[in-house]
Amino acid sequence: MKNKALFVVNPVSGVGRQKKIETIIAQNLNHDLFDYTVAYTEYAHHGTELARRAADQGYDTVVAVGGDGSVNDVAQGLRGSGVRMGIVPCGSGNGLASSLKLPLQPWLAVRVLNQQHKAAIDSIVINDTYVCVNAAGVGFDAYVSRLMKAAKTRGLSAYTNLVTRAYAGYNSSDYTITIGERTIVRNAWIIALQNSSRIGFNVPVAANARIDDGIIDISIVDKVPLDHLPITMPLLLTNHLQLSQHVEMFRAAEVTIEGNLDKWVDIDGEGINLGTTVHFVNHPHSVQVFSRDLSRPILIRQLRQQ
Repeated sequence: MKNKALFVVNPVSGVGRQKKIETIIAQNLNHDLFDYTVAYTEYAHHGTELARRAADQGYDTVVAVGGDGSVNDVAQGLRGSGVRMGIVPCGSGNGLASSLKLPLQPWLAVRVLNQQHKAAIDSIVINDTYVCVNAAGVGFDAYVSRLMKAAKTRGLSAYTNLVTRAYAGYNSSDYTITIGERTIVRNAWIIALQNSSRIGFNVPVAANARIDDGIIDISIVDKVPLDHLPITMPLLLTNHLQLSQHVEMFRAAEVTIEGNLDKWVDIDGEGINLGTTVHFVNHPHSVQVFSRDLSRPILIRQLRQQ
């Protein structure tokens, strides 16, 4: 029996690589394996509604075509359904796609679906309401996500410019952080919570994080002085951030952060207002995905027969 799949396309995601997606799907998806439908989102979080409806209608797979926000919308809609999620990365950051080692070229990502390689990954449920599949954070991280939400341009250069402009004016705050059974008080600039080792733009931030280990990796980050950036940035880019004097790392299945005075939380690259207290719980193996089988080629396709 063929896999019944819905492709949920964000037509304004990222840098526009999704504009020819219907042709890409037709030319690269194995039609002996899949029957599929394409739907386009029309407003914010429409992807969640489409994914939830697809699950109710008996679809086997829902494929998110877009960036990290689009992937999160689909994951949110599929929560608890058991329906498998595919990803065709077309955003600017593509954090979860990088963590799953998916190719960032849409046509190759479609061919990964033909491998039928299935995996179960963890998710982080936030305040019993929102699902995070890759990374979350409070502080400066959430502030930048909030600004990016309103930005007219996307991509790495736009993100870098925004961070540069906002860096000096955003100050650290005092937080009470309960990590498992331990409660600590810290003045922090960012508190980052990782389901995987990488964030958007394939940046490694948590060397020990694994997407299926049942654990949240927590990084409490001080505001790095400008004259320390030449030391800190190479540590970040080489996956050795834990060696920085400005970072303290913890691991736990459950985290509560109190004192989030600006109330915003970055959830998979999008800023959400969740209030001053935020509760994070890891749900092991709760999201079913198509991932890449690195032992098999992905360059074989079968065109639709006319």
